[in-house]
Amino acid sequence: MDSFLPILYSCCFALAAFIATWVIYAIILNIALRYNIVDQPNERKLQRRPIPVLGGLTVFFGIAVGICGAILIMGYSDLLPFFAAMVIMLVVGVGDDIYDLSPLFRFIIEIAVSLYFIYVCGLTANDFHALWGWHIIPEWAAIPLTIVSIVGIINAINLIDGVDGYSSGYCAMSSILFSVIFIMSDYYSMAVLALVTAGAAISFFLHNVFGKLSKMFIGDGGALMLGVIMVVFVLNILKDNSPCETLALDNMGLIPCTLATLAIPVFDTIRVMVTRMIKLRSPFHPDKIHLHHLFIEAGFSHIGTTISILIINLFVWLIWFAAYILGASINMQLYIVLALGFGMTFVFYHYMNSQRKKDSRIYQIFNRIGDKTHIERKNFWQTMRDITDREVKHHVQE
Repeated sequence: MDSFLPILYSCCFALAAFIATWVIYAIILNIALRYNIVDQPNERKLQRRPIPVLGGLTVFFGIAVGICGAILIMGYSDLLPFFAAMVIMLVVGVGDDIYDLSPLFRFIIEIAVSLYFIYVCGLTANDFHALWGWHIIPEWAAIPLTIVSIVGIINAINLIDGVDGYSSGYCAMSSILFSVIFIMSDYYSMAVLALVTAGAAISFFLHNVFGKLSKMFIGDGGALMLGVIMVVFVLNILKDNSPCETLALDNMGLIPCTLATLAIPVFDTIRVMVTRMIKLRSPFHPDKIHLHHLFIEAGFSHIGTTISILIINLFVWLIWFAAYILGASINMQLYIVLALGFGMTFVFYHYMNSQRKKDSRIYQIFNRIGDKTHIERKNFWQTMRDITDREVKHHVQE
């Protein structure tokens, strides 16, 4: 009974975030259209027409409503410092959507936010929680490790914003997975943030995937903000004296847990950046070598690509969780996650790319699977489109 009420309240706040995002959506879309804040198509982008790009504001509004409810009703004031970091990254991201800020400026802001987490919020990834027998690591190692982790996670989430529903769908799924860990640890303020994020992201996901008149991209504002939220989850799991430490004492690998949850964005980002540097390009140089581009080139629809990659990431997480349940050591849990993450990104991408060049039977099967994901003319799709477009049809000319 002690845990029932916090979980019930968390679910209520998540529902509030979902509804708030849904309600504010038409207003934000109208603002984006009125001021021509749109993402223009070009040779490296997948859309064929300008799309409004302020979707991150709708997700932020939903999360803000949920967090305010948690603070006022449950007293979870420890969420306020994280809310401030979300606002900073949202503002920077929206500024980038509108004014096309330089990568260097964004990088400097990401470093500043990292220092904010370390020195203001008191969060560092300074505890290995028994991985390789290590526990607390010295500050001189923990601080640079934390900065690299924060910048890496933020950019990994930002770089998956290339297919309808991918970034919002991934962050919704990962937030739910993180909420499982927080609930198991009785860490209810973090569980609230996780479920609220999932609720707002799902609400946006439905418009982004099914909408035609109501389609809007989450933009850098939303992607950077969601990246910061993923950082908050990871740091609150890996910090010393984390409530999640009780799970580590029960042989759960907390580092393997966070890595499994973030597997595909992290490993795919590493693969992409390494590939770019091998070709003597900037690691931030835009191109079409992400995992989602492989699926699109094979004929998968946007929703087919998104669901396929989410299933792959969920598979990695479930294998890790099964390894934990079956008693695998913390070290072995890490090796399993590393092998799966590497295999599902580096190995899978290069293997399928080689099969594409040969037009092999395996690639033809992959291509046929992709063809099956085009469900835009199905009754369910049309029903969802009618629902998501209904609230904006009086404001938007097709």
